Amino acid sequence: MAYNINTSKDLFARAQKSIPGGVNSPVRAFKSVGGTPLFMKSAKGAYMYDADGNRYIDYINSWGPMILGHAYEPVVAAIRERAALSTSYGAPTELEIEMAELIVSMAPNVDMVRMVSSGTEACMSALRLARGFTGRNKFIKFEGCYHGHADAFLVKAGSGVATFNIQSVPGITGGVSMDTLTAPYNDLAAVQQLVDEHKDAIAAIIIEPVAGNMGCIVPEPGFLEGLRAICDREGIVFIFDEVMTGFRLAAGGAQERLGINADLVTYGKVIGGGMPVGAFGGRKEIMQHIAPLGNVYQAGTLSGNPIAMIAGFTMLQTLKNDPDIYKQLDEQTAYLHKGLDDALTAYGSPFVINRFGSMISVHFSELPVNNFAAAATANNTLFNTFFHAMLNSGVYLPPSAYETWFISAALSREDIDETVAAVRNFQP
Repeated sequence: MAYNINTSKDLFARAQKSIPGGVNSPVRAFKSVGGTPLFMKSAKGAYMYDADGNRYIDYINSWGPMILGHAYEPVVAAIRERAALSTSYGAPTELEIEMAELIVSMAPNVDMVRMVSSGTEACMSALRLARGFTGRNKFIKFEGCYHGHADAFLVKAGSGVATFNIQSVPGITGGVSMDTLTAPYNDLAAVQQLVDEHKDAIAAIIIEPVAGNMGCIVPEPGFLEGLRAICDREGIVFIFDEVMTGFRLAAGGAQERLGINADLVTYGKVIGGGMPVGAFGGRKEIMQHIAPLGNVYQAGTLSGNPIAMIAGFTMLQTLKNDPDIYKQLDEQTAYLHKGLDDALTAYGSPFVINRFGSMISVHFSELPVNNFAAAATANNTLFNTFFHAMLNSGVYLPPSAYETWFISAALSREDIDETVAAVRNFQP
């Protein structure tokens, strides 16, 4: 039986009068899956509670950063203590140094870090730095990969852009689009062709090392290694967008888990324990081109905000000091994978489950889903029905077929069993 969501309906109606579309980020509007978006009131551990008092097992985890679950008490306590000293200074603090040192100690191939205020800003700044470092303008991204809403990244982007089937975004100039080159994910030959066609003009290749914005898409063997070799050969800066994978797949992120070195790495809300924050870092040779050391300008009043820093520092220290968390996350996700596989096999419709570490997604497809085109040809109408059936059973999935699910350490076997039971009861 469907949960009561009358208060959410009232709030959504009210929100649409003062907020465009009634939401402050498009995917939250439920436009792809239909229905009324739920307005949340609180969350704790593996659960979220909406304005009507309904409880949901959460597989979004604020789009990734809640690795330890919602309202993790040491993080909450640290925020409370730090907030009493002030929420912002606009001046340096020792905490920023400690945070940078912690990230450098955890992430391979990161010598220096610059704090920013979001994952979008981190990716935008990393690309600007790559252009300033190489003296080139063009860059390569991959169809279905989402690197935030900066102009250059909204060409064939995943996530909300894919959800709303927006192929051309008004406000993006032709000049910007011309400098953005795109290739299918997992297609090394297409990348090589672009490099050959634009010899000595490509500043960077940016990629989600494990994609999460067209569902969970895993890099095929040799793909990332091939990109690394191309970048080395052609003098191209290799950027890992680890806004989703950073400190989630391993203490050192995707670089550690996959054994691939990037030149620059970008992070998002994960380094703030869910607070609005981001960072980019990498080799000193490149990072020293950022102002005030170099001429590539980047600035932000709230960069290194003390509340975000203490939240992220507390969480990352926990992850660094307890590597068994990653083993637990992998085991729980594998357990969920098996349960989903058994339940959906009984249902009878063709499906594909993609999983890497604590990222997982379900695609109603007969064929492997290894890039955006494959994700787009899946039966996403059936996914929408599936989404609402799960929601009515108290399981909160991303409201789009183009998003990965995230597992938190707070999720129990009982929660997973409850989730699988809901899948078994799925009736389209």
